[in-house]
Amino acid sequence: MARDPAPLARALARGCSRAALATSLGGAPYASLVLFAVDLDASPLLLLSELAQHSRNIGFDPRVSLLVDATEDHPDPLTGPRLSLLGQAQPTDDPRALARFVAHHPASAAYAGFADFHLYRVAVERGHLVAGFGRIDWIDGADFCFRADASTLAAAEPEILGHMNEDNAGAIQHYARDLLGRSGISWRMTGIDPEGIDLRREGETARLDFAAPVPTPILTVEAARTALVQLAEMARR
Repeated sequence: MARDPAPLARALARGCSRAALATSLGGAPYASLVLFAVDLDASPLLLLSELAQHSRNIGFDPRVSLLVDATEDHPDPLTGPRLSLLGQAQPTDDPRALARFVAHHPASAAYAGFADFHLYRVAVERGHLVAGFGRIDWIDGADFCFRADASTLAAAEPEILGHMNEDNAGAIQHYARDLLGRSGISWRMTGIDPEGIDLRREGETARLDFAAPVPTPILTVEAARTALVQLAEMARR
């Protein structure tokens, strides 16, 4: 059976916190570095100042490309995984999506409410995944995004994060240390989606995927909690 590259592409995007953003400057390519997060369905979220050149470019032409690079641990970066996402960036005033971005990038809380900063959601049209030597795939945007309805889980995400960080901080440390091999303490959970959770410790981020996505088509809070308990049991073993 042929492998499906879309889950690997989503995992790569979910595990990264910054990206190279390419926009059009009078028809010429313009690349810049941006902070990056994804929504529960893996749609990219960007918080950009309207004073930045890339924001001005998007105002004239919303077509963008994002290069998500996960090659930093590879002695030869060209053998490591990376993902190019092509689509259109559109401003959104969704407070839930903004809160999700800020949870992933706490420093952005200092300017997220400024009038000249706007949140953009990128509607992915295509993705180009290079997962290693000889592992190259084009992915349709409809296949890249997680297709099940995650609205119930999205609405409960702040409550789940608060509960885990305040009442189950020990479990989060076990996730980081025993399942991901990360050192240090004070890890916090910054996001949960149908396919896993996001962790952060100061400037360090980590991604932990569930053994299997939260059951679909109904992504319930109880199903997410069951997945978190399963991770805790794995950590103890």
